[in-house]
Amino acid sequence: MKIMAIADEEKRAFWDYFDKSRFADVDLIISCGDLKASYLDFLVSMTNKPLLYVHGNHDQDYRRKSPQGCTCIEDRVYDFHGLRILGLGGSVRYNQGIFQYTEEEMSRRIRRVNNAIALRGGIDMLVTHAPAKGYGDMEDLPHWGFACFNDLIRRWKPKYMLHGHVHLSYGGDRFHVHEVGTRIINAYECYELEVGDEDHPPEGKTGSALYDLYVSMSRKRNK
Repeated sequence: MKIMAIADEEKRAFWDYFDKSRFADVDLIISCGDLKASYLDFLVSMTNKPLLYVHGNHDQDYRRKSPQGCTCIEDRVYDFHGLRILGLGGSVRYNQGIFQYTEEEMSRRIRRVNNAIALRGGIDMLVTHAPAKGYGDMEDLPHWGFACFNDLIRRWKPKYMLHGHVHLSYGGDRFHVHEVGTRIINAYECYELEVGDEDHPPEGKTGSALYDLYVSMSRKRNK
């Protein structure tokens, strides 16, 4: 499947010069935060593609009007045709913003969702706004990465991590991708990702008997 990951800056080629053919082979759009709700509204309505999102630290307006036609995956594991995606938005706390967290607060969020991960036999993709500590973060407090993301990656070994928050336009030694067993991808503005069938179990065949039974029963109900 092809995933279009976006974050932080609206891409002018999409926003001002929209061409639907650009999304013809895209299966899923994922927003890693700090994008206008109207931008996400526009993309999901114009492309007719599913769009998942987490919050960035500047997305407080989502409390007033969330993106329409899109799916928030905060603190949950979302199954997209067998691809198990965990969403954990927000940044390190540097003021009183609503989508900001201390290291301990983010660790508690992870602990609360661990049972859901275990039920599904793991995760294939982690979607965040902030980076993991030491992989694409910066030295100033607002752009620190979370060390607990590293612990989560070591425990569950997702194939991919998508994040935003650190703009590649900030300069310095900035990269879209870090390889640490998990491929950590900075989705700043736009990043296209091909996910192979080998990167996640077939839908309903995770090896977790209870979850696979749930998927099988859901399929029967939806026929």
